[in-house]
Amino acid sequence: MQYLFDAWSKVAHYLKSAKHVLLLCDYDGTLTPIVDRPELAAPPRDTRKSLLKLARNHRYTVGIISGRALADIKSRVEVEGIIYAGNHGLEIEGFGSSFLEPIAEEMRPFFQLLSQVLSATLRGIKGTLVENKGLTLSVHYRSVDDTEEKKVKDAFSKVTDPLHVTGRIRITQGKKVYEIRPPVDWDKGKAIAWLIAKCKEARGKADALPIYLGDDLADEEGFKVIERNNGISIFVGEEDFQSVARYFLRSPEEVAEFLEML
Repeated sequence: MQYLFDAWSKVAHYLKSAKHVLLLCDYDGTLTPIVDRPELAAPPRDTRKSLLKLARNHRYTVGIISGRALADIKSRVEVEGIIYAGNHGLEIEGFGSSFLEPIAEEMRPFFQLLSQVLSATLRGIKGTLVENKGLTLSVHYRSVDDTEEKKVKDAFSKVTDPLHVTGRIRITQGKKVYEIRPPVDWDKGKAIAWLIAKCKEARGKADALPIYLGDDLADEEGFKVIERNNGISIFVGEEDFQSVARYFLRSPEEVAEFLEML
């Protein structure tokens, strides 16, 4: 990966040459720093101001793709006229239409029950947080003492392994979080491909330059799609992370600086 600001003259040329830009960003760890309590994460004022400005620019289509529930991410960003994709793209609103993965929707009662079981199982481990996001479920352990992390893993596995091996759920890991998803072939990469196609359709088949910024393993499929579409993929974090992204920025603060430069 190349540090984005070291390659700015080249990136600026891509941006200037593009007739339209599809700018897509992850939320936690990208637009806002990761915090111990997810409900406290909020975008800095300057970041929100830049998103609002870009949303009003006819050359840009702006979107947020998050692991959070759609309603949650909309209430936190609060910028009108942009695309919102929640639960890793299982639910999307944008381009005057919406998408909701049908199997995920059918599994809402299942995730509600699983959330209750996991909450009861993990109750004795201080610092765990079970977050039911409707179409997916997350178990956060960022606030758990390092010596207790194996207990979290063992308790989580005891509940989820039978469901996982029988194909009833998918399990992925992020930064101090376990993600439980429906058993469907859908991720941020598929969601980004859907949005690229929708953007092209909305613009009379004209291409747009796609950009995606993300900070975690869940964003890697998105980076691959961006690269296949000759776009600009930007990992947010340290350079030594093994990412397929072409560029990197070190922090959400640098993301805010990048957005201001657009």
